Amino acid sequence: MVAFDTEFVAEDTYTPHLCLIQVAAHDALAIIDPLAIDDLSPFWNLLTTGGRTTLVHAGREEFRFCKRETGERPEKLFDTQLAAGLVGIEFPTSYGNLVSKLLKKQLSKGETRTDWRRRPLSDRQIDYALQDVLYLQGIYEQLTEKLTSMQRAGWLEEEIERWQLHVEAAESGERWRKVSGAAGLNSRALAVVHALWTWRESEAQNRNTPPRRVLRDDLIVELARRQSSDTSRISGIRGMNHRGLQRHLPAIASAIAEALSLPNSQCPAKVLRPPAHASLNLIGQFLSTALGSISRNAKLAPGIVGTTQDMRDLVAYRLAVSGSTQSPPPLLATGWRKEVVGTVVEDLLTGLLAIRIRDPLSDEPLEFFPSTEAKREGT
Repeated sequence: MVAFDTEFVAEDTYTPHLCLIQVAAHDALAIIDPLAIDDLSPFWNLLTTGGRTTLVHAGREEFRFCKRETGERPEKLFDTQLAAGLVGIEFPTSYGNLVSKLLKKQLSKGETRTDWRRRPLSDRQIDYALQDVLYLQGIYEQLTEKLTSMQRAGWLEEEIERWQLHVEAAESGERWRKVSGAAGLNSRALAVVHALWTWRESEAQNRNTPPRRVLRDDLIVELARRQSSDTSRISGIRGMNHRGLQRHLPAIASAIAEALSLPNSQCPAKVLRPPAHASLNLIGQFLSTALGSISRNAKLAPGIVGTTQDMRDLVAYRLAVSGSTQSPPPLLATGWRKEVVGTVVEDLLTGLLAIRIRDPLSDEPLEFFPSTEAKREGT
């Protein structure tokens, strides 16, 4: 078993700048200094081979560092934040909260604003960094016991797999579609967004700087709306007269021109959601309130189960609204969520269950009970 955490700085570089790796294995605590060691592959390879369990807390960046360096996932990943949500602890919850709740210890504070790129590190900074892995195995043991007693170890495996797929998709999927404000654009404008995003990524990578420092999202969207490769018109847009952008005007104009020359058949398709139904939105909003009660009754953190939009998607799917029954099914209709939430929602939608306020001042004011109509019909 290897528990690890990282310290990194993400605001100044194209990818996060890894500054420290904290490790706990058996009785050993260690810090690996990426600024002093050129080749970290022995450590990353250790995590991806040998059948070890890898412990992290909210380990998105830790997963990404490992995947980026090796192309492989850490073996038997166990994320304590995900596990905590599946046994009814708040989700998302901090590492410090888990240490306090499960181990009755308090973490020291004071180095949260440390610039981990600076050397040398003080003993205080090193001790602070090591705290992030010191208690992971103890938390793991308690959460594993709870998961086992609640027969939810398989749920965690399912959730870890889904989470890893989500992170991988975010890395390799159509990331250009995440440009803020691009969702409502037509296909030709989306082609311009894609071309400018591709240029921006290449330029940011070459300069090792965050992409939005090269060209902001709002400027990409405005350029896509105007659909002009004329440098004089481009430079006339407010924000494009920035000194750092002037030298890139020819490259930006070239990217736009390339997008404008594409045949219509090669322009990106606009992503369309099924038409909204006011009544379904109302039902979805109402049932999303009930989702918290369903989750807490099942000793699950509502935050890990789903969102209001997830509930709307489930309602549309269950009622076979046009465009909503296509695969894949919505989140709440799959896996352990279907077992916990899907059945209750199905019974509510078909009238087998009803909801009432049991005690307005209690932590769980709502109660689910067999409806009078269902009883009357002998169901």
